[in-house]
Amino acid sequence: MAKRSSTPSRTSSGSDGEVPVVGGREPCPCGSGRRYKACHGRESAHAAQQLVTRPFEGLPGEVDWVMMREIVPAATAAVTLVGEAAGTDAGRQVTVATVLPMAWPALHRLDGEVFVGLQVQGGSGDASRDLADALLRALATDPGTPVPPGPLPTAGPRLQGLIDPAVPLEVVLHEGFSFWIEGVPDVDADTRASMERANARVIPTARLASVEGAYWARMRDRCHLRWALPEPEEALLDGMARLHGVGGLSLGEGTRYVGAFRAHGLLVPVWDLPHEAEAESVEAPAAGFRARLDQAMALTTPLSDAERRARNGLLSRQLTLR
Repeated sequence: MAKRSSTPSRTSSGSDGEVPVVGGREPCPCGSGRRYKACHGRESAHAAQQLVTRPFEGLPGEVDWVMMREIVPAATAAVTLVGEAAGTDAGRQVTVATVLPMAWPALHRLDGEVFVGLQVQGGSGDASRDLADALLRALATDPGTPVPPGPLPTAGPRLQGLIDPAVPLEVVLHEGFSFWIEGVPDVDADTRASMERANARVIPTARLASVEGAYWARMRDRCHLRWALPEPEEALLDGMARLHGVGGLSLGEGTRYVGAFRAHGLLVPVWDLPHEAEAESVEAPAAGFRARLDQAMALTTPLSDAERRARNGLLSRQLTLR
């Protein structure tokens, strides 16, 4: 699917074929031979740029960008390039993917298609600028070339200046990672074996159609619903606290609200669902919760004592991913 660069120290992909996430103690994908935490991981950790807490704000489908970046195992979406930074590539479509082989930031395939990987470790503090940098580097490389981790960008365009805001983000979920090699002839055995191992780890996932940003997933003994909400956190917590006292956080019999995490500036509530619950069975309950939450958030009266206690309880069950 990709040829080797003439600069081995920057493009070696780790011939052992392990996929696709790079841990701190694993070899750095750049091919330096050092552990990731001592190479590009250290560079990321010491980046001096100011943290952008909501890097995907303003992009079409912000909630889906966040979920693809943090939660969804195997998905792609096509985006259209615009703007001065895109140069002669304005109007071209590229593909954003949750994960690429060997955690490459981007890939210019032999067939000319350009992929950008969302789930990459480290960063400058602005995920939008990091991804835009990887995208522009991929456009500048020859077909068949992976884009390795590089110096963190201290300046340059962000995705908001590269992607056509008029084109909705249409997420395509995959059962595995065959999209890595789809349409590419003569895939080498190591790449194919790597893909098969990655496929074995994919968690069944579905995107709800009744609401935006909600993804069902089946784990070993339960199913979960994780749902990125775009509203400001304070307003969400007030609304959810109002619902808590009247049982309004439930998604039906056998479900349980378990808490929330923050990711890229958004609150992501999580529910446990019965193991037998299919994604379709959550569509109507999720739409009902969305309607109840909107009504609760529209209230302007102060929270009652019980609601304030419920709000504090909701806060105690939160953590921050990014």
